[in-house]
Amino acid sequence: MTNLITFSIFVNNNKFMPTIKIIDSIKINMYARDHLPPHFHAIYAEHEELIEIGTLETYEGFLPKKQRKKVIKWGAENQDHLMKSFCKLNPRLCDETNS
Repeated sequence: MTNLITFSIFVNNNKFMPTIKIIDSIKINMYARDHLPPHFHAIYAEHEELIEIGTLETYEGFLPKKQRKKVIKWGAENQDHLMKSFCKLNPRLCDETNS
């Protein structure tokens, strides 16, 4: 099992965005103070796709097929860690979904 590691934190529109993983130049980011459904951002070159953690389905955006396949494989292996990271960054949203 791969541990999630914060490589860097960016500030974008007053939101903290830790890069929790880099997969062959694809950044996996997650925002604090974000919105439901629980998701992560996969960024590759000029492409960005938001992927729901629970289903690994596209919420918004697009990645090229080769990069998306790598991200989905990694996401499937790390869904529990992704959800814990999302809840740590967005505790208010996780409290809402568990109510």
